[in-house]
Amino acid sequence: MIKAIDRFLDHLTMYRLVLYYLMALLGTAFAFCFLKLVPNDPLALAYTTALTISACWVTNKAFALVFEVPANNESVYITALILALILDPVAVTDLKGIAAVAFASVWAISSKYILAIGRKHLFNPAAIGVALSALLLNQPATWWVGGNPWLLPFVLIGGILVVRKLRRLDLVATFLVVAIATVLATTEPAQYGAAFKETLGSSPLLFFAFVMLTEPLTAPAQRWSRIAFAAIVGFLFAPNIHVGSLYFTPELALLVGNLFAYSVGPKGRFVLTLERIEETTADSYDFIFRSQRKLAFQAGQYLEWTLGLDHSDNRGNRRYFTVASSPTEQSVRLGVKFYPQSSAFKRALGAMKPGATIHASQLAGDFTLPSDPKTKIAFLAGGIGITPFRSMLQYLIDREEVRPIVVLYGTEGQDDIAYRDVLGLARRELGIRTFHAVAKGAKRGQYPGYIDARLVVWSRHLLERIEFETFRL
Repeated sequence: MIKAIDRFLDHLTMYRLVLYYLMALLGTAFAFCFLKLVPNDPLALAYTTALTISACWVTNKAFALVFEVPANNESVYITALILALILDPVAVTDLKGIAAVAFASVWAISSKYILAIGRKHLFNPAAIGVALSALLLNQPATWWVGGNPWLLPFVLIGGILVVRKLRRLDLVATFLVVAIATVLATTEPAQYGAAFKETLGSSPLLFFAFVMLTEPLTAPAQRWSRIAFAAIVGFLFAPNIHVGSLYFTPELALLVGNLFAYSVGPKGRFVLTLERIEETTADSYDFIFRSQRKLAFQAGQYLEWTLGLDHSDNRGNRRYFTVASSPTEQSVRLGVKFYPQSSAFKRALGAMKPGATIHASQLAGDFTLPSDPKTKIAFLAGGIGITPFRSMLQYLIDREEVRPIVVLYGTEGQDDIAYRDVLGLARRELGIRTFHAVAKGAKRGQYPGYIDARLVVWSRHLLERIEFETFRL
């Protein structure tokens, strides 16, 4: 069952999954309005949704043209649908309500461009939009989607899929534990049961955790920073927490957390200019970019890469790829395998010419070399999945740092072996041996077939039967 779910999730990008989740919630809420299970007018809900989508789309198009950055329509629709789910639906005759919804929508999108440092926005767009609406127009978010028991199962099921896709269980679990603990700590013991039930079933706690808290651009990527972020937001989320006369709302709690996330995370976005393209295998290529400022990262980490697409497909215009270059190299290297039926993103990437630009952000990843240089390691990789190890090996070569490492590299054939130069240099200069497992046409000295238990045991003998950490990709 879990494997089937993972296969399903693997065919969706994170943004597309969240978009489908929000669409399903809105569709369910709309149907429940007719059944009187959700106390909203269905026409008002439909009108409000159309209003948020229109206002967000127009605002984003305008700012994208002014700032000359690729527009991501998926993120625009996600923000619009979140606003439709947390703001009170307005009727076509409610001019004040219409103004408030439009105001929140415009500010939610414009904050991504105006309230940004180094082209990286500071705040969750929906949170800043509704916070400003409450502060300036006295039209706060009601978070009605989180307070309806009939919608709760749908919030929960879709939210679990989002957390599974993002691998952010630590983030969500920490937030939930701290938020509930804080609620109980600020409640009379006699009211614990009622407070616990209300927090889980009649508050925006779960929707907030699954949708708002996990937004990757305004949350830390590193594990311990992520946990601290969740704890801060969870503490401030509790309704009885206040500073003087200021009581925190969910959106204010998240905005404070966003400031913390910015303080501990990588700063800004990078606009990378393509210098050249190198063929690494029969169907894989390295795109070598230059950056106006130094990209500080650890070997093995990844970036989110964004391209402006005229016609996107269901996978969107963003991808997460490992940085194949070493921190010691001046250029930024991206290794990509192309298939006959490649996505719109890869087709656009493959059509890039020297001088073209791509946007990169969200530097993250814990798949890095151990801090102890004596740790014995086996690198297991297949095909183009060797990119993080290319980064690590080049880093060790440039630093002349010898480590007890063996590389197990599996490919279909000889033409699929990438980075022969780096693997050979690591062998000659650092004594790091690579064992090639070649499924078809293995040569002398290569293992015929795929990486299996026998080859892994062989590598263990090579490392003198001492326990080692195995990095799998």
